[in-house]
Amino acid sequence: MKAQIADGIHYFGLSGFPLAVRRVRTDPEHTPSHPHDLTEVEHSHDFHELVIVTHGRAMHWLEGKDFPVTAGDVFLLQGRQRHYFYDRNDLDLVNIMYDSEKIQLPENELRKMPGYCAMFMLEPTFRLQHRFASRLHLKRVPLAHVEQLAETMEKESRQKEPGYEVVLRACLLELLVYLSRAYTSTDSTEAHALLRVGNVIGALEKEYRKEWKLDELLEIAHMSRSNLMRVFRKATGQTPIEYLVRLRIQKSMEMLRNTDLTITEIALEVGFNDSNYFTRQFRRILGESPRQFRTAQVAKQAP
Repeated sequence: MKAQIADGIHYFGLSGFPLAVRRVRTDPEHTPSHPHDLTEVEHSHDFHELVIVTHGRAMHWLEGKDFPVTAGDVFLLQGRQRHYFYDRNDLDLVNIMYDSEKIQLPENELRKMPGYCAMFMLEPTFRLQHRFASRLHLKRVPLAHVEQLAETMEKESRQKEPGYEVVLRACLLELLVYLSRAYTSTDSTEAHALLRVGNVIGALEKEYRKEWKLDELLEIAHMSRSNLMRVFRKATGQTPIEYLVRLRIQKSMEMLRNTDLTITEIALEVGFNDSNYFTRQFRRILGESPRQFRTAQVAKQAP
């Protein structure tokens, strides 16, 4: 049977605010917990889904592999990953569904945390390889805190009182930070490997102006060159140096839009020592020069 697509409009509604929370409970008849409840149906999403298992246990089928889940497990499902749950035994979970781009999460700030990089960027990519051993598993007290946050989000998502969007976004950010910090304390070998790469990404995000040497990144990661390159490229699609270049270009785009600094000043500000090299990299990545980009942005803002 072909997998269904869970369309965001069924959960976010016509308002278009790209964040919703649904609780799934298991009764003897496995009655659907809400409209468009696809818990036991093979499906994928056009959004992210943060799964918090609050009670019971089940088997989770993900992209052809089966993994046991139990109360305290927290993991992110990214976009088009096919999955469903079966053999549910008193399983209760909370699904926090969001579109990370439309909700405009402060990714650059979040990526300064190694735990965020490991849990939300790397772990979904390496989950099958690690046989789910790199997931976050919360003990009773931190799980209770996370569940309380989720309950607040569920209430706001359901009642939609004025200002609910602000509350939902604030709670999501608090939750992401809490879970990211918790991930740094996980004790699995697989999670520690992801955290080492998360440390590299966090360092690049914090000090993107620095003239990084590969040996410095290897020291941060405590990994061999070949291993770091392999894991980093698999997770991000780029080498660490290419990641750094693109991060600097992103920062320069913000300055081109929002400041009157010259091209040379911006190049130096984001970490390029040569404005000509900066222009070549900008054109390679965006297909236009920094000057052309700025001109187009000014035209868009004109009345």
